[in-house]
Amino acid sequence: MMRTSVDAQRTDQTLSQEGPHGQIRKPIAITMGDPAGIGPEIILRALARAPEMGLEGPFVVYGCPGWMEAVARRLGLNTGFLEVVPVTKVPEDLPVGQVSAAGGEAAFQAVYRAAQDAMAGKVRAVVTAPLSKAAMNLAGHVYPGHTEILAEVGGNVPVRMMLANEELRTVLVSIHVPLREAVSSLSTAGIVETIRLTDAFLHMTGIQAPRIAVAGINPHAGEDGLLGDEEIRVIGPAVQEVRALGIDASGPWPPDTVFMRARGFAEFDVVIAMYHDQGLIPVKYLGVDEGVNLTVGLPFVRTSPDHGTAFDIAGKGIAQPNSLLAAMRMAERLSGKSEARN
Repeated sequence: MMRTSVDAQRTDQTLSQEGPHGQIRKPIAITMGDPAGIGPEIILRALARAPEMGLEGPFVVYGCPGWMEAVARRLGLNTGFLEVVPVTKVPEDLPVGQVSAAGGEAAFQAVYRAAQDAMAGKVRAVVTAPLSKAAMNLAGHVYPGHTEILAEVGGNVPVRMMLANEELRTVLVSIHVPLREAVSSLSTAGIVETIRLTDAFLHMTGIQAPRIAVAGINPHAGEDGLLGDEEIRVIGPAVQEVRALGIDASGPWPPDTVFMRARGFAEFDVVIAMYHDQGLIPVKYLGVDEGVNLTVGLPFVRTSPDHGTAFDIAGKGIAQPNSLLAAMRMAERLSGKSEARN
């Protein structure tokens, strides 16, 4: 029988575990995601595999206990390892694999409540399963994605998206905007803020002297103005400004080679990319299953698998939890380092 935390206010008390040296270890929240997508399925599979992967947790799911139990029965999975904070109720007849307001509402409530509990110190990190922006908008919650919800709950703090795996980290100056807008809106202030948030995040998670590479936006980083002058007018001044603050940033570097120089963290610990695809293609090329989405700038650790709701395969029992496991592993590692510093 599934164990359900019926009092979310006691989540930290009922689920916290004693660590190896007697300290109390707070749980890591995993949000259910859109119930009509693959979120519940990969969560159940990931939690079943967590012990063999060396993940200690504890992990607690924020969502609908009844829906999680129904998915577990369909998959033939034991739910004895599962704890659910009941923050929403999903209709039993919700169509799997389809965008719906009910699915969007459930996904939104799970994320919002988990973020609130992270802010209250009840959980030490949040791992978010995929949600559908279209479904969430149908439910009346108009946000571009997870990041904006989390930033709001976190106090409307400035945030940036990081995509990382065991070989490469990249942080984006702009995220989900058209390429033309990403270029036209590029500003020295925005790049400076991105670098400062990244530097603070890396320090928080245990990197003592972060080496930050800043990519150019034009071929060959503008070739001294011959192929574009954004590097001279906008990006270069941002690098100089943060260097004056004591941050080890360099660039702008040609974007076609800087990611290779950072691979394996050889020359740089992170690359600041000017727009979405510039930063995400190199990380995803190294393996989508290993990529983890992190939100830089929040007062708590947030990670997410690097894929969407996959409505086309939801309910078929074939979704794999590899990227979610990578997100859980990174949340466990980073939140442990963050707690040790506090």
